[in-house]
Amino acid sequence: MRCECTQPAWRETALQLQCSKISAHSSEWLAEKLEMLSFIFPGQGSQRVGMGRDLVDAYPECRSTFEEADEVLGESLSRLCFDGPEDRLTLTENAQPAILTVSIAMYRGLVERGLTPTCVAGHSLGEYSAHVAAGTIAFADALGIVKRRGRYMQEAVPIGDGAMAAILGLDASSVKQACDEASNGEIVAPANLNAPRQIVIAGAREAVRRAGEVARRMGAKRVISLTVSAPFHCALMQPVADRLAPELRGLSATDPRIPVIANVDAEPKRDARASVDALIQQIASPVLWEKVVRRLASDGSRTYVEVGPGSVLTGLMKKIDRALRAVAVDTLPTLNDAKELIG
Repeated sequence: MRCECTQPAWRETALQLQCSKISAHSSEWLAEKLEMLSFIFPGQGSQRVGMGRDLVDAYPECRSTFEEADEVLGESLSRLCFDGPEDRLTLTENAQPAILTVSIAMYRGLVERGLTPTCVAGHSLGEYSAHVAAGTIAFADALGIVKRRGRYMQEAVPIGDGAMAAILGLDASSVKQACDEASNGEIVAPANLNAPRQIVIAGAREAVRRAGEVARRMGAKRVISLTVSAPFHCALMQPVADRLAPELRGLSATDPRIPVIANVDAEPKRDARASVDALIQQIASPVLWEKVVRRLASDGSRTYVEVGPGSVLTGLMKKIDRALRAVAVDTLPTLNDAKELIG
């Protein structure tokens, strides 16, 4: 079944949203250039000290986003984003709400300037940002959920017991074979299928190390150990999924206004229940990012805006399909020049 973002109902709704706050001339420009515009939201690892400060200083909708986050969380997330320290910002329970807040501040800035997506997707944590943008989950609800998601992830596996590594130069089936050969009764598996021959594995520390050695023997160009607080998106995270599931199911979620392509199966989620189920499942399942991008492309998206700190997803786009156009909007100048960057 094809993504409904290519169907008239979705297209009409999206274009109405796109054109609601802009002039007739801009409406024509958007209809021509952005009819199939996808916003993609980054995940953990994209955080940096200072992120979002220039947006807050310049735009009230961005400032109010940070103010809301501070109020909901009962702490100054804005100060942590702007001033650090870096070691506190990189803690999973802090990094996740911080990235969500910066992403939604940037999203609101783009919408205020007349740029609204027809489809959205997010990498891991970024799927929560995508659902806020699609109207599935309220920003305030998402803040509390991702704060606890991060804390539960930190608590699930003792520090030092888990690991993740990027394997470059092998296809997905070869990486899976390396993991299977190296497991020796322990958990190790592909966790992020980011791009062709760029796959991250996760699991028990020694099993990840052994899988890296097998991958090298199989011809991997590089095996890079990643500095992470937990082995994300593998079976070791199942207790987190079980713990977070009732909280997610207890949210006042609504059907998304536009399609959200899920990490777990690269399929569009069209209703609240399917959306929440996908968020639960993705905690202990691999992120099929390459498939997500190819699904968006097969349904007609040719232009992609990375909304949030950094440009990791923009770089991955070039590895997935050079014919696709991607730009990162993560600073005040890029937000101001968004139309020119995209057009």
